[in-house]
Amino acid sequence: MQLGTLLAEGKTKVIYAHPDDPSLVVLFHKDGITAGDGARRSEIAGKGAIAGRTVAHVFTYLEREGIATHFVSAPADDLTVVRHCAMLPLEVVMRRLATGSYLRRHPEVAEGQPFEPPLVEFFFKDDAAHDPQISAAEIVAQGIASTAEVDQMIAGGRAVCTALARAWAAQDVILVDLKIEFGRLPSGELIVADVIDNDSWRIWPGGEKARMLDKQVYRNAAEVDENLLAAIKARYQQVAEMTGTF
Repeated sequence: MQLGTLLAEGKTKVIYAHPDDPSLVVLFHKDGITAGDGARRSEIAGKGAIAGRTVAHVFTYLEREGIATHFVSAPADDLTVVRHCAMLPLEVVMRRLATGSYLRRHPEVAEGQPFEPPLVEFFFKDDAAHDPQISAAEIVAQGIASTAEVDQMIAGGRAVCTALARAWAAQDVILVDLKIEFGRLPSGELIVADVIDNDSWRIWPGGEKARMLDKQVYRNAAEVDENLLAAIKARYQQVAEMTGTF
């Protein structure tokens, strides 16, 4: 597929204008993997294509579940065509079980404590400040989103989380938590945007943390070598295949 003008580049993807339709953009999924706000960086050959397959599987499933997203098509494994929208500078995290950074902020909570409905937290996207947590009131006060839009992100985030938890449960995998982002269309409508791939969630086969298939394996590693990267790639390939059955 021919690509248009380069619009932006992040740690794991590049955004291009669509060559024919200004209402669309094209995401190119890079082979990079990062952790610690980009402090740790590695390349895994073929990861971009694997991630693109997972994104296509997940967003196709969400659309089928009646959840509005920016996804349009996947003309190649490493390319995703999406509707052009203004991204909100927020990470919306849905937690079904207490683990990770939540425990560091709430040491009185036992790991694995369930949240029903999923607990929703907002984080302001700023690598230099380590993506600080931000409250709903602060989001509204700073003009990032309206109160109604915050409520929509909470409800929409839970809908995404519930749908994906159900799809994973069918394969005996527990969706522990999930990060998504929202974008605003020119019409003003908020939709699920950016990507949802194996960097976006914690997934534990059989509910066993030791068997995790997600990016946390990379974050947790004391050091990175070729054997680790090969093991991570194998997990990502497995997840791409598993999401293909959603």
